[in-house]
This record gives sequence, structure tokens and C-alpha cells, in this order.
Amino acid sequence: MQATTSSSKAWLKPALAAVLLAGAGLAAYATLNQRSSAPAVTFMSIKGEKISPDSLHGKVVMVNFWATSCATCVAEMPQMVETYNKYKSQGLEFVAVAMKDDPPNYVVNYAETRQLPFKVALDVAGDAAKAYGNVAMTPTTFVIDKDGKILKRYVGQPEFPALHKLLEKALQG
Repeated sequence: MQATTSSSKAWLKPALAAVLLAGAGLAAYATLNQRSSAPAVTFMSIKGEKISPDSLHGKVVMVNFWATSCATCVAEMPQMVETYNKYKSQGLEFVAVAMKDDPPNYVVNYAETRQLPFKVALDVAGDAAKAYGNVAMTPTTFVIDKDGKILKRYVGQPEFPALHKLLEKALQG
């Protein structure tokens, strides 16, 4: 009789292990998919205008950290302009944030000569880069949803077709 009892409970340990493993996997999935909020940073535009978190609230926003001395930044900028122009009528906001070591006169000259259609800000003290997780590599681009949650962080030039799909989904939501 005892052999029957122990063999009927043989499934208990594997089942318990499976439940614990599934629970751990679900917890890890929830943690990894939890989107962090974009930092409440007020940017200062090259025109001296404050770009506050309140002015961006309820919009899909791209925040692009870049530098005039960064070859990849300069190479991707025409595609950033195209992306902004494609989605601005749907509510996309774009802030190009020049890194602290980029001379302000270089940034202003670049923005004016290329007629950048979006907001360009200076991060003269590096506070914005620090708030966004100590951004040090350029370009680094954040896509933020209408609720102020970071959807994606790109380090380097994004794959633009995938970025456009992400923006379309965020702008619809």
C-alpha cells in the first residue's frame, strides 16, 4: 500500500517546481516589461525657450542626444528630419538635445543652416543627459509614449523602419 501512496505523490515535486519556475518567469517578464517614466526634465531651446515636461505631456516624444562633432549623429539627422516631418501632423514631438561639450554656437549654426524643423536644446551642464541615465554615447534616442513612459532607447542610429512602426503604434494608442 505504501508503494502506491509514494508513487501517487511522485508528481507533486515536479509540479511544484514547474509552478515555482512559471511564477519566477512571470515575475521576470513583468519586471522587464515594466516601462520606466521619462525624467521630468525642462530643456532649454537654442532660442531661449523652456521646453517643460508639461508641454510634452500627452504627446509621443523623441528625445535625441547628439553632437555636431558626432559623425553618426550628423549622418542620421536627415532621417530624423524625415521621421519628424512624416509624423508631426499625428502629434509627434521631437527634441534634439546637444550634449554639454558641444559648443552652443556650433549647435545654433548647424540647426539654422540645416533648417531643423524640430526643437533643438542645449544641455550645457549635462543635467539632461544625467537624468536620462547618464547618456554618454551619441546618438542616443528615446521614444516616449503619451503617458510619459519610455518605450525604447536607441544607442547609435536606429533602424528607421522599425522606429516608424513603433511610432505608428504609439501615436495610435
